Amino acid sequence: MTIDPKEFRNTVGCFATGITVITTVDVDGAPIGLTANSFTSVSLDPPMVLFCLDRNVASFDFFAVDKPFAVNILASDQMDVSNRFAKSGPEKWDGFEYDTWGSGVPILQGCLANLECRGDSIIDGGDHVIVIGEVERMASAGEDVKPILYYRGAYGEVST
Repeated sequence: MTIDPKEFRNTVGCFATGITVITTVDVDGAPIGLTANSFTSVSLDPPMVLFCLDRNVASFDFFAVDKPFAVNILASDQMDVSNRFAKSGPEKWDGFEYDTWGSGVPILQGCLANLECRGDSIIDGGDHVIVIGEVERMASAGEDVKPILYYRGAYGEVST
């Protein structure tokens, strides 16, 4: 059976996810960032996470084993941040403030949570790769901060 890529995307879009911005730096230390919703935890001991990275993104080569990256889990008021980092090009960083921790990769402000990681392994996954990282530092916001959701190609919020 042949699976139509558009139909497959619509089908897996039935699974509601959070939205992250994955950040790192290039060889000159310039910030790199991209929006991703393919993120999950892998292990508690050691603490590990993964995200899936399209082989065709311009920043593909800056994610590597032993290289630091951060997962910035967006809050419900950060739809503009998600849209900003869904675009390509360095101008997405123009006027955008961020922090850095020990590794020097960008840590976005106002997020639901931030995880600073070190690349552990990269696994082939068709037109994407699966990047696995070990969490070295993390922080999360208070319980009053809600996540942004992505469901069937649209943003949403948690109602409690």
